[in-house]
Amino acid sequence: MKVSKTRQVEVGNIKIGGGNPLVLIAGPCVIEGKKEAFNLAEKLKEIALEAGVPLIFKASYDKANRTSINSYRGPGLSVGLDILSHIKEEFGLPVISDVHRFEEIGPASEVLDILQVPAFLCRQTDFIIEVARAGKVVNIKKGQFLAPHDIRFVVEKITSTGNHNLLLTERGTVFGYNNLVVDMRSLVIMRELGYPVVFDATHSVQLPGGKGNASGGERGFVAPLSRAAVAIGVDALFIEIHESPEDALCDGPNSLKPSDLRLLLEEVKHIL
Repeated sequence: MKVSKTRQVEVGNIKIGGGNPLVLIAGPCVIEGKKEAFNLAEKLKEIALEAGVPLIFKASYDKANRTSINSYRGPGLSVGLDILSHIKEEFGLPVISDVHRFEEIGPASEVLDILQVPAFLCRQTDFIIEVARAGKVVNIKKGQFLAPHDIRFVVEKITSTGNHNLLLTERGTVFGYNNLVVDMRSLVIMRELGYPVVFDATHSVQLPGGKGNASGGERGFVAPLSRAAVAIGVDALFIEIHESPEDALCDGPNSLKPSDLRLLLEEVKHIL
């Protein structure tokens, strides 16, 4: 089956879809501190430049969907956006983060280049319409419970506002308890809607609630799944990175080290 060509979505100077080169969306699951975020942004920019891949920096200011009430969520809206704003200014990188509540949309849209709707909120009609009305690029994480062909209804809700600056992200589908699988057909099906498709390689190998009070993960599958997605023709890869995944405060089991990312980008460049 031929992979459809998508419309072009512009994020600053970066062009996603429309036949443009692969884009990388990378960063930590959650902001653990200003110093840590800055150091990682600097390293990721260096790696991306070496590989010749445009980079968008991602990090959550608040992870409102953690397994346990005792899990670390991030520095919060105000502090988190301030850190992302300084990263954007210091390194010249577009930034993306999740928005979880209506009251976050306004402040977040003043800083973020892409507003991301978490997977569990992708069917919240009023919320995603309000996110779309902010006029920013919107990245919709396809819910783990949603068939790829049903993402078209989410697209219709967003585009009803006149906003066509839309990215669609695949992040795996629930398969039994504490497990996700990736149906590679979904990347083709979603792309037929005409919008750029992003493959979230690290959340796709997550084991939700797999550690009891936290999610597990199988990072060993990130590289092969990424290679497969690039071979199919996705427009961007979404990868969570941490200097020391074993010590990460969120999603460490499915995060890669910067050195792993460098090797992965070398591999996928041979596929492009």
